[in-house]
Amino acid sequence: MKALVVYESMFGNTATVAEAVAKGIGTAAQVELVEVGAAPASLPVDLDLLVVGGPTHAFSLSRPQTRGEAHSQGARLGDESQGLREWLGALEVRRVPAFATFDTRISKVRHLPGSAAKKAARLGRERGLGKVLDHRSFWVTDTPGPLEAGEPEHAQEWGSLLAGWVAAAPAAR
Repeated sequence: MKALVVYESMFGNTATVAEAVAKGIGTAAQVELVEVGAAPASLPVDLDLLVVGGPTHAFSLSRPQTRGEAHSQGARLGDESQGLREWLGALEVRRVPAFATFDTRISKVRHLPGSAAKKAARLGRERGLGKVLDHRSFWVTDTPGPLEAGEPEHAQEWGSLLAGWVAAAPAAR
């Protein structure tokens, strides 16, 4: 089984989650972890699982303006012109892999609506990726982080779970 984890990160928290998800997937699959700026424009035809994740900005996936605001708040990662929104919007899908999304969100405002994972799922469906296998939120204590205790472990367990689901039901896709 082959998997690709594509992530966007501004403060490093989402990168940490993506690394943990990839580690979990890697227990059952060959996995590649890629920052969105280096992600392929077209999905490999032999890809079995695509996982994408990014930070929730203004109740959704980041935009150039919100990435600029993150940089003005001290973020040292990410490119203001290219994020998951733009990558998914231009993605060429030649074969549909299993598809999952995740985001990072600030825990002190858990009750607020909106999610980067849910928006990524919608954009993925629009690009032909089909139904989302699962989506998850991972919690940070504040905009620059850190992740809440236990979130990297939660992310690794989720990655392992995703790989298990795909391995158990490859014909269902």
